[in-house]
Formats: sequence, C-alpha cells, structure tokens
Amino acid sequence: MKSIVVFCGANYGYNNVYADVAYEMGSTLAQKGIQIINGGSKLGLMGAVSEGALQQGGKVIGVIPYFLQQKEIVHDALTELILVETMHERKQKMYQLCDAVIALPGGWGTLDELFEMMTWAQLGLHQKPIGILNINGYYEPFIVMLQNMVAEGFVKEDFMSMIVIGNDKEELLDKMMQYQAPSLPVRWLNPNKT
Repeated sequence: MKSIVVFCGANYGYNNVYADVAYEMGSTLAQKGIQIINGGSKLGLMGAVSEGALQQGGKVIGVIPYFLQQKEIVHDALTELILVETMHERKQKMYQLCDAVIALPGGWGTLDELFEMMTWAQLGLHQKPIGILNINGYYEPFIVMLQNMVAEGFVKEDFMSMIVIGNDKEELLDKMMQYQAPSLPVRWLNPNKT
C-alpha cells in the first residue's frame, strides 16, 4: 500500500486518546512510507493525523470542497491540496488516490465516507482494504449494527470479510497488509440463486 485515505472527524472528541492515536497513526504511516489522503482540515482528528505524518516528513494530500475551505479551516502545511466542487467529488477523488481506507472515530461525515467505500466494495467496484481502527471501543455499536444487518438478512455474511477491524494501529495495519479481497459471487443480485 502506497497511499491510504484516512476518514476521521474534524473534532477531537471528549477523550484525549482519540487525538493521540490519530497523531500516532499519521506518524506511523509516514514512517512506513505511506502517503495519507484526508479531508484537508487542520481541525480535530484530521489535523492530528496530518501533523503526525508531516512531523515525520510524510506526505499528506487534502481533498476539500470549495464551500468547506473556511468552515473546516484548511491545513496550511499539506503536501498538496485538491479543491473540488461537491462532497461526492471529494469522496470520488479520495477513492481514486488511495490503495486502502482507514476509518478513525468521527461523526456523520466519517460514516458517510466509510459506508460509500463499503458499498462500492460490496458492488465489486474495488477490492481495496477497508480498515476500522476501534479506538477506545468507539466502533463497538457500529460493529454490532453490521452484525445485525447480516443476522437479519440484509447483508451477506461474505461481505463482512471486506472490513478489517483492529483495536490498535499496528494490529490494524498488519491485517490490512495481509488482506485478500473475497471473490464475490453474483448470487447476491438474485437471493434465490444458490
């Protein structure tokens, strides 16, 4: 993996562990020679990831819509800043630039970005690893919801293997490096076909 998009919040959350681990993630990715793509903000966990990477001499590409330039306050030391028109273009550009995805804690925007990548994987549009860093158990309710989707028959169990979950950054990155995309049968398009 040469390039990873990191989806995360433009807020810090109430527990300092989120910002600390976000900074460490940026630093670790830079040390491994992995370029980071993110939303371009200097605020919250986005800013912490960027700072961690940049302090190690890493490369960070920010992708942000014009209308968010002032609201999210663009990080002024990024390696590159790409301005786009819409939120959808932002996600599309991030997708095009990355080899893999990691989600750190965040709000609705983070989940929107994560779900889009998960949906595209389910549809067979990409085979990139999708990692969730479960800092401080943040994603436990989300993981339970995903499992419930499978249990209730709305998501095929095979698709759960498309999501790589780790409780610490090294565990997550190791799992992502070993990731093998599942072969997707066409049967999910026709539930009656075996």
